[in-house]
Amino acid sequence: FSEISKSDIALVGGKNASLGEMFSKLTNEGINVPDGFALTSNFYWQFI
Repeated sequence: FSEISKSDIALVGGKNASLGEMFSKLTNEGINVPDGFALTSNFYWQFI
């Protein structure tokens, strides 16, 4: 999530983009937020 922001909504969806924003902002405030990852919609459709 450290590389995802609101500008990535079209790529990873709104929920993942929001998690990326929370990770970036809250971690800087000293609040522990578990890191994670997001799959792009393109990858999802290739996998399916």
